[in-house]
Amino acid sequence: MSASRSGTTSVPGPDEPGSAPGSGPGAGPEPESEPVRDGPGSDLLAALLDGMDAALCAFDAGGVITHWNREAERVLGWSAAEAVGRHGFAGWAVRTADADEVQGRLMAAMDAPGRQIHEFALLRKDGGRVLVRTQSAGVRAADGRPAGVYCAFSEVHAQIDLERSIALSEALFDEASWGVVLLDVDLRPTVVNAHAARALGSGRTSVLGRPLGELITQGVEEVEGALHHVLAEGAPRDLVELWVTVRTAEGGRRRRCWRSGFLRLASPLAEEPVPLGVSWMFQDITETKLAAQDADRLRFRSSQLHRAARAASECEDPGEAATVHLDFALAGFADHALLDLVVEGDRPAAFVTSSSDAPVRLVRAAATPSGGGAGPGMPLVTGGIPVRYGNGHPALQAMDRIGSVRASAPGGAAAPPTWALSRQWPADTVHALCTVLRSRGRSLGVVTFLRGASRPAFERPDAVYAEDVTLRVAASLDLVRELRE
Repeated sequence: MSASRSGTTSVPGPDEPGSAPGSGPGAGPEPESEPVRDGPGSDLLAALLDGMDAALCAFDAGGVITHWNREAERVLGWSAAEAVGRHGFAGWAVRTADADEVQGRLMAAMDAPGRQIHEFALLRKDGGRVLVRTQSAGVRAADGRPAGVYCAFSEVHAQIDLERSIALSEALFDEASWGVVLLDVDLRPTVVNAHAARALGSGRTSVLGRPLGELITQGVEEVEGALHHVLAEGAPRDLVELWVTVRTAEGGRRRRCWRSGFLRLASPLAEEPVPLGVSWMFQDITETKLAAQDADRLRFRSSQLHRAARAASECEDPGEAATVHLDFALAGFADHALLDLVVEGDRPAAFVTSSSDAPVRLVRAAATPSGGGAGPGMPLVTGGIPVRYGNGHPALQAMDRIGSVRASAPGGAAAPPTWALSRQWPADTVHALCTVLRSRGRSLGVVTFLRGASRPAFERPDAVYAEDVTLRVAASLDLVRELRE
């Protein structure tokens, strides 16, 4: 009925005037009738069929091939001129022994509802065999009567590759143990799997189309920078570790470390690569990174304690040895250190027992510079004016509890300087840790470590380290008292 300029050909059915007789096994490669062109509509149909990625052929109600597109020619090697007009596949595209079964299963789709899926071994023009998977369905005439069958087929291995890709995509977006996010060229999420949605503190659909800045409160610049690099230059060879802060479902915030990999997505249908976006895959390694950081911190602090002990052992003056321990403790730990010793009566550096009811007075014995950060070589003074710590001061609390006390300014970095100044600390102080000096069951005083806004608040491991330092400082100060008495 129609013939395309690009090779798709159709002929009249066997019941129509001028139809070509069907060719049986052994028939010549050329049909007996010449195709007839039916105008622009047929040309459009032929162009659509030839543009399909799947091979397609069609049979009329009598089993005669009426359509054959270019993909079918590529798969089997038979041209449209050689295929159209033949009666079934017998003798040329299928072995004679299999022809009846293949033809019967294909034509059965004409009367069956829906699509029928089969696998056949077809013959190529060069004599080779190829296993194809077919999808066939019936074609109805205008009056509803069966008019034929269309059959789309592709090589099984290509179909399996496609199904495997689809299965992989579905698995990634349903059950993957790492986050997968597809972003368009505007860096807005278009597809998010369940793991990534949980990591972003939202649902799978609520994050779609939203800017990353609404999902990531801190670290979004690094993420967008990585995505821009992928779109412009391609995916990096190595994985990238990104620290981000995301909102939780309860409205809070949490800081996470995501080990990320990126892939640039391009359309396979374009002649030149056209970027479709970026695939971002990440795994939460926060616990691993924190454990590694804790191990590194512990090794460094152990090394500092060892170095301080060696340096202090070379000091003739035990008071100098005490300040050496504080100097080494400040590295990577705090910005300032204050050493306040107990005063009993008017005699500094005296000891009081924990059971004493006398009011505790503290005198400043050593301190880091109050401006410009910490400095080594703090001089130990043996007298001075007692510090005016008010009731409830963290240093007095440490003396009372005979332990460590941590304090942080309300509001963190936004706290006013009056919070620190009212506690006799440098104005830039935001976090404090007070540890009591203990030796031979008595309290000598308090060591206070101070941090500015650039450092995090003191935590329990920091208090343990500070207590290790003050034990060594207390031993040196105990020796100072023994030598002076």
